[in-house]
Amino acid sequence: MKILFFSHYFPPEVNAPAARTHDHGRQWVRDGEEMTVITGRPNCPKGVIFDGYKNRLRPDREELDGIRVVRVWTIIAPTKGIYRRTLNYLSYLFSATWAGLFEPRPDVIVATSPQFFCAWAGLLVGMIRRIPVVVEVRDIWPASIEAVGAIRNRPALGLLVLLEKAMYRWARHIITVGDGYRQHIIERYPAGRDKVSIITNGVDLGKIQPRDPDLQFLAENGLEGKFVCSYIGTIGMAHGLSVVLRAAQLLKQKGRTDVAFLLVGDGAQRADLEQRARMMGVDAMVRFLGLRPTGEVLKILASSDVLLVHLRGCELFQTVIPSKIFETMAMQRPIIMGVTGEALDIVMRANAGLPMRPDSEQDLVQAVETLIDRPELAAELSAAGRRFVGEHYNRETLADEYVGILRAIVEGRTPSPTRQDREASEARREEGTAALAVDQVNSGNSRGH
Repeated sequence: MKILFFSHYFPPEVNAPAARTHDHGRQWVRDGEEMTVITGRPNCPKGVIFDGYKNRLRPDREELDGIRVVRVWTIIAPTKGIYRRTLNYLSYLFSATWAGLFEPRPDVIVATSPQFFCAWAGLLVGMIRRIPVVVEVRDIWPASIEAVGAIRNRPALGLLVLLEKAMYRWARHIITVGDGYRQHIIERYPAGRDKVSIITNGVDLGKIQPRDPDLQFLAENGLEGKFVCSYIGTIGMAHGLSVVLRAAQLLKQKGRTDVAFLLVGDGAQRADLEQRARMMGVDAMVRFLGLRPTGEVLKILASSDVLLVHLRGCELFQTVIPSKIFETMAMQRPIIMGVTGEALDIVMRANAGLPMRPDSEQDLVQAVETLIDRPELAAELSAAGRRFVGEHYNRETLADEYVGILRAIVEGRTPSPTRQDREASEARREEGTAALAVDQVNSGNSRGH
């Protein structure tokens, strides 16, 4: 089977869509499929082209782990500033669509969103060439960008909603990463109920193996003897990482000098947070390490005592399942889970972390101090997480289910429900039964009074 995949990001970029697409594609190629990815020149998140690449109009072609990679021209932009990023997205739409029209004919097209216009590039090529298109939805646009205030213009948001609904309608099939996303898609496009499948994020257990802390890294960063709480990922508007500064301030007031927070990554809010950390006098406790390559990220992960996963307290973010929870569990490190909804349910089912209310520095401090005072609990959470992802979120198993959906589409069949589809349906039935029981109890109590 020949797969043409549209992804705005791809290695050597190290963000979630790049990793997910690469991990799936690498296995598909090993299993005998052919895959071509149309992407941009690597520049995320700083908007600076990586060494060895040039942003020219003519596409470049290379091979990575058996995957054929076509890199197209885009207007380069960092991951901050709405107007230039929009130009970046739209330029990918035009360049990727044009490139896709001249690629050898695939059996199926997959296009991943966000960013939103990446999915539209795949749809346009599919409609013009009459090739079935599977849209992968990893985040809900435009609802998520509205939630963080990135776009406030109502007519613009209305147009994006119309494009979102059209995207769902014209896709032959939709793959999303969680049941919350699936429910949103069905609300937007009720007729698509039977063409949405869930393939969650997961982890390559062979690539991420538990290891001891890197003593040289700890020494170089003045972290010897410290309890290290790390956040690894995008430092953006949605992530609400000012909570880390407030937690550090509380710990400083309590006289705790044995805790250090690491913020590893880059994004629109990094510079502001660094400035605020200095103004609040917690810059010695909160370290900003910037964007690091994958190999070094794993070293930092292994050298941390706990990983913070956090999003702002927004109802929409209850549908988000950050991929970093699976990587953290695979490395056998506990999680402080500052995200509610489905992602929190996963971590709690795994017994792999402690919950905190989003935006609550008091909860963050309490979780850190609990893990410091109870090292046996930290060890228990760590071991449980690795076992859980091995059983439920192994990337190899997920990639097999994914390619099974693509094969069904190519053969003109309706894809069978995935394991995640069945689990989500069962969970909804249980929730419905529990809600009905509560209603009956409440109704009985009302009659009794």
